[in-house]
Amino acid sequence: MSSTEHGTPGLVSARTRALGAVVTSAGGDGVMTGYPMRDRLALVAGLLGPFLVALALVPFRTDLSRTNAALILVVVVAAVAAIGSRAAGVLAALSAAAWFDFFLTRPYQTFDITASSDIETAVLLLIVGLIVSQLAARARRLEVITVTDAGYLARIHETAELAQSAKSSDTVVDHVRRELTELLGLRGCRFEYGTLLGQPPRLEQDGNVAVGRRHWDLDASGWPDGETELRTHGNGRYLGHFMLTPGPGPVPPLQARLVAVTLADRTGAALDTAGPVRDG
Repeated sequence: MSSTEHGTPGLVSARTRALGAVVTSAGGDGVMTGYPMRDRLALVAGLLGPFLVALALVPFRTDLSRTNAALILVVVVAAVAAIGSRAAGVLAALSAAAWFDFFLTRPYQTFDITASSDIETAVLLLIVGLIVSQLAARARRLEVITVTDAGYLARIHETAELAQSAKSSDTVVDHVRRELTELLGLRGCRFEYGTLLGQPPRLEQDGNVAVGRRHWDLDASGWPDGETELRTHGNGRYLGHFMLTPGPGPVPPLQARLVAVTLADRTGAALDTAGPVRDG
């Protein structure tokens, strides 16, 4: 397995990844949770939000058309999906259809519907709610984090240019390794080409850290013990990884971590074009 050892800090550059910020939260022992807090709250909102809104519409159900009631519930579904995950949006759509049936169609307080028009409205509510939740979740994933720091922008531009002009992938790997060291305040950083044995903590594409299949609350608990993996890909293929050894300083902000992920992607593009780094 080829590797390149860590070196002196340098100026960091790369294009930022267009990903939404994900907020993680401590759970249990205060370290890891199965889902980020934002997504867990969105799941609760997806379950309870349509219920509460449908309940609030009960006094007006004789005057309010079924179509308008359904549209109000679609807005609730869209709001839940926008702040949460796709799963939260789907749950909200199912909840909206169920409580529309229970509270707003005859016979009331049952899950039976007698009018064919109400059946159609309930089905359309479910379908539209599912579609809206998918679109909102997609928009959230593609939300762009704007880079306003001039240093980040300079790092982005420099690494992108180097990846295009360098004759050897070694040059890009060494450059990115130094940049990661400075950007993330690392004590050490090395690159390995090929597959890594085991499952070390991993810096994910959204800038958060995962330990196994669980989220690590980086802001609250700091870096996990040992090295953290940052993978590189080229044309969708896994090519290698940087192994990050955290330094004693504060945890870098989310924006810096997203820039680090993009640096790794630029390395992957260079490796995919030029082949693996050389031994030694």
